[in-house]
Parts: sequence; C-alpha cells; structure tokens
Amino acid sequence: MKPIWIVDDDESIRWVLEKALARENLVTKSFSNARDAMEALQVSTPQVLVSDIRMPGASGLELLQTIKAKHPGVPVIIITAFSDLDSAVAAFQGGAFEYLAKPFDLDKAVELIRRALTESLREINVEQDATQTPEILGQAPAMQDVFRAIGRLSQSNVTVLITGESGTGKELVARALHKHSPRASQPFIALNTAAIPKDLLESELFGHERGAFTGAQASRRGRFEQAEGGTLFLDEIGDMPFDLQTRLLRVLSDGHFYRVGGHQSLKANVRVIAATHQNLETRVREGLFREDLYHRLNVIRLRLPSLRERREDIPILTRYFLSQSAKQLGGESKRMSDNAMHFMSSLELPGNVRQLENLCNWITVMAPGQTVEIKDLPQDLLTQNTQSSEPFTTEIDHRDQPSENTLSATIPGPVVQAISAPTENHGNWLQLLEFEAATMLARGDADVMDALGRQFESTLIKIALKHTHGRKNDAAVRLGIGRNTITRKIAELGIAGAKDE
Repeated sequence: MKPIWIVDDDESIRWVLEKALARENLVTKSFSNARDAMEALQVSTPQVLVSDIRMPGASGLELLQTIKAKHPGVPVIIITAFSDLDSAVAAFQGGAFEYLAKPFDLDKAVELIRRALTESLREINVEQDATQTPEILGQAPAMQDVFRAIGRLSQSNVTVLITGESGTGKELVARALHKHSPRASQPFIALNTAAIPKDLLESELFGHERGAFTGAQASRRGRFEQAEGGTLFLDEIGDMPFDLQTRLLRVLSDGHFYRVGGHQSLKANVRVIAATHQNLETRVREGLFREDLYHRLNVIRLRLPSLRERREDIPILTRYFLSQSAKQLGGESKRMSDNAMHFMSSLELPGNVRQLENLCNWITVMAPGQTVEIKDLPQDLLTQNTQSSEPFTTEIDHRDQPSENTLSATIPGPVVQAISAPTENHGNWLQLLEFEAATMLARGDADVMDALGRQFESTLIKIALKHTHGRKNDAAVRLGIGRNTITRKIAELGIAGAKDE
C-alpha cells in the first residue's frame, strides 16, 4: 500500500497526524508546502492525500486540481477553517473526498482518513499490463472455437454475451476480448452483479452524489464512470434485479445515465460485456429478465464449454495450477503420476476450471511427496467419485468479493483455504475464519486484521438490522453497543437499510 501524504505548512499539524496514523500502522509522507508535493507527484503517488487549503505559495486547491488531473482515483481530504466555507465548497467542486474543519478532533480525522483509504483500496486498478494478463489455456476443439471467436471480435466494439456454467472462466474471456480490442489501453472494470446487495448495486453501477442516502458522505464514481473509454464486464447478469435492468437498458440504448441522487445526465463511452450461467431465454419467459434488455445484450453470444467437454485440457490446466500454487508457496511444483492424471481427467468436476484449480491447491498443500498418486488425492473426492455423488470442492463463497479469473489466473485461488473444510451443514465459523486468515496471509495481503475485522463487524450489524427490521437503535441494544457507535459503523462500512426509530 502506498503512503498517506500530509501537506501542511503547520509543523504541529503534520506531527500530530503522523503520530496518530503511525499508531494505526499507516505509513505517511509529509510536505510543508504544495509545490514540493506537486514535484513528488512526478515520481510517485499517495494512497490518500491530506492537504491544508491555505499555505504560502501554491494552495491546497491547486494541489487538488493537479492530483485530480493526473490521478483522479486518489481521495483528497482538504483541511480548512470553519470560517472558510467558500473554500470548502470549492474543494468539493474540485473533486475532494471530504474536508476537515479546524480545529478538528484527532480521532475523527483518523476515522475520515481510514474511510478515504478504504475508498482508495476499493477503486479497481484500471491499468492493465498486457504482460500480466494470462493467455487462456486450452487445446480442445471447443476451446479453439472460443479462440477463433475472440480473434474475429478483436477489432470490434460490439456487445458480447458470454454464457457457460459456473467456473468455466467467463471473466478471463472477457478480459481477453478487451485486451485484443481497440479499447485495450483503457480501463477494464468487472462487477459481479450477484455479489452486490440489491440496495447497493445501483450505486455501484452508476455512482452516487453526496447525501444521496444514509452513509453517502462523499460523491463516488460508479463502474460506468470508472470504465470510461474501456470495457465494463457485468458478470452474472441474469441475477440483476428487475428494476435495475430498466436503468441498464437505457444506458445501452442511448449511452446516458444519472448518478444516484444526481440531476446531471452523464454520457458513457463504454463497451459492455455481460456473462451468465443461467438460461436467459427461460428467465425472460418467467418474467424475471427484460426481453428488450436480453436482445440488447445478446448481439454476439459466446458460449464457453464445460470442463466435461474439454477433458483433454485437464492435464495442461492441472500442471499450470500446480506450478502456480508452488510459486505462491515458494516450493517445488508437484507432479501427477500417469494414473492420477488419468483419474483426474475422468472426473465430472461440476465446478469446472475453478474446482480443478482449488483441487490443485489442495494437492500442493496436503499431498505427500513430489509425485502424486491416486491414493494421495482427497478422500472425499475418492469416496464421492465411487458413489457418483457430487465431487470434491473446496471453494468458499465470498459474496462481497468480486469474482476471480479462474481459467488460468495470474494469481491462483486460495491455497490454504482448501484444508479440511468443515463438512457439517452450518460448519464451524471459527474454522472458516482460520481458513480465510491463512489464505490472506499466504497471499501476502496487507491489513489482514482490519479487513477481516470490517467483514466481521459488517456481518454482525447487517444480521442485527435484519433481525430488528432495520431499526438501528434496537440493533445496537441487541449487539450490546451504543447508538453512536452503530451509527458510525453503518456509515464507515457503507451498510444500507438502517433507519431511525
């Protein structure tokens, strides 16, 4: 994570913020004037910028203008005096994330910076380095048809609908379509519409204005704005709520949309690629999906084969995933014996490539020796395969996280997550927590404690609000926390649906 920049000519303010953020284990970099910060922007960028508005020489507003022109995704917090309302308004018009009024409460300042940091980390890195985007693996005739289709669409901006079972690699194909298109130098933004709560999906897609709803303390760009000039990939489009389908149809029809709570029409220059594992024709007949939207999306349909239709690719995919898992753990890649590889090629694997990747992760961690035999494979897999029931899977569904590339991902799926997953219906939540923590640590994720803590708090508050039908004061009593605390947490975590008594 990049450092938080503090720009202020008052040494005492710099010192206080540095010490407060250091206690939060956040790295900072300080400047006594805006000009030095502007020069530093030539060689580096902050994760969050905190700047005084009035300083000798260049002002904080000039610095804000400079950083927004070069790095629009960096949240900027402006420090201003209570009496300087015009400057605060100018700061928001210039794209500031929020402002701190002097004299400010230090805890509130840290909380605000934390919120800006969360927003910054949520912004998807839209710079796609061609060398980091993996090529799709596959030699089967069914995959060769997919490759030919990608080639034919390489110079097109036409809307594409990708269909196929879960785990077949629809997002990776979408990335390949983007990579080989005229928009390749522009952003590729992915959104799993099934992973976002219905109440938040509209804001995720179209953005929102400050004050549009409870917790909207700053304006936020939606995925359409983030993907400007590039490609927007909408995964699991079949699960999109019906009322939002109408808004999406309008964008596809005339290219215009409004932010939530906004009154200014925005123009979208975005290529849309959608994907689903569902039968959209059936959902149209059932009245769950708009027929006009279906025809808008179904300009070119690209169907991905299941792993059952390309069994000859299982050996090369297995070797690839084993190699990737070994790189992640820093060890030597394991090798499948001929019998074990033949056995794996005979499996049904309803989870397709994603399930095969998770299985390879399990093998890397759990199988003894460097050469893997059939007896070394998961016992559940062997038993279930004999009984012709559902084969082994280690995937844990994270509904709040974006979908991962699974056909041949740059970074393989969680390794330690595959270790002895709970088999009871409800599972052991502490064991699941251990899995997730081990996964994040193995990946080298930063701020693991904070990330898991926020997920934990968000889950508790959402469940409590559901139990109390959205009444946050009742929820606070049930959770054993104060009313001010739950109000602050709801705002911090972006939880929708809460209401006062």
